[in-house]
Amino acid sequence: MHAIVVTEPGGPEVLRWTEYPDPTLGPGQVLLDVAATAVNRADLLQRRGLYPPPPGASEILGLECSGVIAELGEGVSGWNIGDHVCALLSGGGYAEQVVVSAAQLLPVPAGIDIAVAASLPEIACTVWSNVVMTAGLQRGDVLLVHGGGGGIGTHAIQVGKALGAKVAVTASAGKLDRCRELGADLAIDYRSQDFVTEVRNAFGGADVVLDNMGAAYLSRNIDVLAPDGRLVVIGMQGGTKGEMNFAKLLAKRGHVIATGLRGRPDTGKSGKSAIVASVREHLWPLIEEAKVQPVVHAELPITEAARAHEMLDGPDTVGKVVLRVGRS
Repeated sequence: MHAIVVTEPGGPEVLRWTEYPDPTLGPGQVLLDVAATAVNRADLLQRRGLYPPPPGASEILGLECSGVIAELGEGVSGWNIGDHVCALLSGGGYAEQVVVSAAQLLPVPAGIDIAVAASLPEIACTVWSNVVMTAGLQRGDVLLVHGGGGGIGTHAIQVGKALGAKVAVTASAGKLDRCRELGADLAIDYRSQDFVTEVRNAFGGADVVLDNMGAAYLSRNIDVLAPDGRLVVIGMQGGTKGEMNFAKLLAKRGHVIATGLRGRPDTGKSGKSAIVASVREHLWPLIEEAKVQPVVHAELPITEAARAHEMLDGPDTVGKVVLRVGRS
């Protein structure tokens, strides 16, 4: 098969479309002919040598894909060769074929193009596992989403609204209107406005904060929490070390939670298979009812992966960047 390989840690120019050994199918797994994959910030970090894949995972970039089942491994049931699916991966999506646990498959939602479906598994599982399964977002809660214009942010806005929450977001000025179109009740320019003041004035505080910044926002995220509020940190774009005032946290009975998705085990209560099952049961109907929809900024051929990385890292991209693959 062909795949995108990283010739050496560096910029987008190190990505090369070349021949690569075919994946090996094991028990409980399926082999997919990949139709498309999508670019995530984790891919940019791995390309730079800053985010190695977990043990046993493919070294090929790509944490999600869509495609057609080409072969079933021993013990797989509930799926058939030829099924159109999308999948949550630990790696391997930037390729013509990929092997994945059958428990990490999702059907392509009705009404969604198979290539566009590649943009869903990573953000859907990230948002659902953190905002709902971990933080317990309820109808009437206030959800604050940092990075509202990104793939996770645009998805989280819609999930929050579909579940009956009030949604506030931070984003750059040029992305605020799109956030409002997706349902944000309060859109805050993170460069010129103080999100703590804005959220407090509008709602009194946030019950759940979904944060991709880490250290840079830690203190202010605690300030913005409502009583019994939950701060869920899923990224470190603003640094890895910060100072926390425990007195403020104790006074609010607040929770600070840090989670990741890629390194989770496949099985178990907090494993990927449990998350995928919950997403399929609860979130997939919302997508098929068009209450939550994919937000795709652009679709490019896999051979233009370097341009896709530049695009995702640029200031104007809203939502996901999809790479069409297709086996030649």
